[in-house]
Amino acid sequence: GATLSKQPGIHSAPFGNAVGRPIIHGLSGARVKIMEDRIDTLDLSVTSGDHAVSIEPFIVERIEVLKGTGTLLYGSGAIGGVVDIHTGRIPHQIPKKSFSGGIETRYNDSANANTTSVKLNGGKNHFAWHLDATKKDSDNYKIPGFAESSRLRALEGESDEEHMSDVLPGSFFDFESAAVGGSYIQDWGFIGLSVSRTDADYGLPGHSEHEEEHEGEEEEGHGETPTLILKQTRSDFELGLKDPFSTISSINVRLGVNDYAHQEIEPNGEVATRFTNKAWESRAEALFDNGSWSNVVGVQHSQRKFSALGEEAFIQPVDTKESALFWLGERSFSSIDIKAGLRVNETQHKPSIAADRNFTNYSASIGSVIPITDHWTINTIIDYSSRAPVAEELYSEGPHLTTNSFERGNISLDSESAINLSAMLQYEDERWSASVTTYQTTFSDFIYQQATGEQLDDLPVFDYQQNDATFLGADIELAAKLFQQSNKPIQLKALFDFVDAEVDISGNQHLPRTPPTRYGLGLEAQWGRFSGSIDYLRVDDQLDTADLELATDAYNDLSAYAEFKHALNDTVALTSFLQGKNLTNDEQRVHTSFIKDFAPAPARTIEVGFRLVF
Repeated sequence: GATLSKQPGIHSAPFGNAVGRPIIHGLSGARVKIMEDRIDTLDLSVTSGDHAVSIEPFIVERIEVLKGTGTLLYGSGAIGGVVDIHTGRIPHQIPKKSFSGGIETRYNDSANANTTSVKLNGGKNHFAWHLDATKKDSDNYKIPGFAESSRLRALEGESDEEHMSDVLPGSFFDFESAAVGGSYIQDWGFIGLSVSRTDADYGLPGHSEHEEEHEGEEEEGHGETPTLILKQTRSDFELGLKDPFSTISSINVRLGVNDYAHQEIEPNGEVATRFTNKAWESRAEALFDNGSWSNVVGVQHSQRKFSALGEEAFIQPVDTKESALFWLGERSFSSIDIKAGLRVNETQHKPSIAADRNFTNYSASIGSVIPITDHWTINTIIDYSSRAPVAEELYSEGPHLTTNSFERGNISLDSESAINLSAMLQYEDERWSASVTTYQTTFSDFIYQQATGEQLDDLPVFDYQQNDATFLGADIELAAKLFQQSNKPIQLKALFDFVDAEVDISGNQHLPRTPPTRYGLGLEAQWGRFSGSIDYLRVDDQLDTADLELATDAYNDLSAYAEFKHALNDTVALTSFLQGKNLTNDEQRVHTSFIKDFAPAPARTIEVGFRLVF
């Protein structure tokens, strides 16, 4: 989430520094599918705001964000979009160099945080291999002065002195990951495997209820906040065939198997809840050209065995199966390019106690790319998407301290559907580039949580309900080359985005955690071996709040980056870099976070690091 959060239209839902799922055009959770090399992450990050996405950004080769027609390759429920993280853990071709890689290390002064990441690639003859490993550790990070927001302090009627703090309790983390992969590569294609392991230990800030319940128990060594301990082993398989038949240009088969578990530990060291998720997903797709259309057809199947056991297990164990058929086609005409797609999904939930639920969902999309002039292009997309409720929406029943609520699912929920209309106007010449995107997503039977006014276990009750809803928004991105120094331009950038989300009910129609409006301005430059940038982001206040949700104040975010690259020889380069974040030391509360009133973003942070590439 943090990696993508400054892209127009994309925000993050942070939970301290260890967790953050991306939000696209105001949509999050199950409506944004996150994948590792075209297979779902198969973790539990959708289940709760404090569950981390089990992918380490430092090993990523590139991140691809799909919206519109392309999402139908991966899921009809991805109404907001698809985020595909490409790791390169299964090589597709023999590398040009028999041995290459990189090492990066960095230090962060705000949390006394250290990160070291290593990536190695190699190959010879018909075999290619990959290795990567990352270790990160961080103390509690510094904050500008108050853990609780001014609005929450006023609501509680407590003095400011009670909430002054140098650091945010529970914002520490310790993370380790390692992976090995290899492929056998021939003229006919390749076959490859990879295995990765992730171990994480991070605090859960903002749990005031835990702190009160276990007051005085910190002496046992577990600190003043709960801790989450995560362990995951993932195995991946891929088969790629080139021109297997005269009419088919390629076939690709993917399989991912994940064994995920985490424990939520109380401050006294007791295990409060154990979560497990044993899941696998497979897909096969074929590419062919029938003379008019370029086509992709495929099948996808996944199974998940989810279990939550313990005093804070707010959902019963559920087995979920999902199967799909999909088609995506492209065709070029003299003055327009067309992309269209269809997908049908079958979903089955089998809980341990409640009744089974089965859903059939259909989705369709058509998009166009129309060149207006040599510099102007307009893209349009019309989508119809249908999403089955996830298990949490159907079967939740219990206290969920992460969200400070008692959550009640609704076993009678129907599928939600959405019609999305979007248009993007793009301009590009030698000096200027610009894009303006507007969109409207109209939901039927939108699934959301509504405050009931009741209390259970001293927590406000939130029920899952369905009503129609509308999301309206716009993203703008501009870039201009001001002038060039030795054929290296100084570039000015600007961005703007906003989204308005409302549910069609009487009374308060605002949906919770709707991203606020943002404005940004940045400057990038390069002089010989030096390069740098400075970026300013203004995040407006968010006053359009749901029931029991507090408004959030505006803030500034000023950051700067500088690096010096030195070539040690023809194949080895050393880069040193310096980065400053929140340089104005503003109190930054991210409205999309479940704990924004308990946990501000870090104070002014200086980060220094080195990167060796060979």
